[in-house]
Formats: sequence, structure tokens, C-alpha cells
Amino acid sequence: MDLLNHDLLHEFPQYLEPMRRLRASDAHFASLVAHYDADNRTIAAYEQGVGSITDQALELLKKKRLKCKDEIYQRLKEAGA
Repeated sequence: MDLLNHDLLHEFPQYLEPMRRLRASDAHFASLVAHYDADNRTIAAYEQGVGSITDQALELLKKKRLKCKDEIYQRLKEAGA
């Protein structure tokens, strides 16, 4: 199965430098990125058949990742990135 890559480098390529700056200077932003990356790795593993999860649980995990991504994007915009 050919899956989309949802890591932040692919999601926001135009914000690479601002993301680096914010991760270094904003602990909450760094935490958001860490949570997003962890959820993204977990989702990718399940989608590749590593382990098992119900469709409903996977959908909830994807919604959690999306909420985190939305907050990351908002913080990037607020920082004038």
C-alpha cells in the first residue's frame, strides 16, 4: 500500500526554518511537535500492518494527530513564520 507521508517536513515544507526556531525557543511548541511525531509514527506502523488496532481507535488517533497539526500550524502563523 502506498501511503502518504505525514511528517511535518512534508506537511509544512515552507516552514522548516521557523519550525526549527520555535522548537528551540518554545517548550510548548517543541512538545506539540514531539507528540505529533509520536502519533504519526504510531499511525504509520499500524497502517503498515505492525500490530493491530480497531478502525475506530485508528480514526481517533488520526483525529488527535490532526488537532495537534492544526495547533502547530496556528503557532507558526502567530509567530509570523
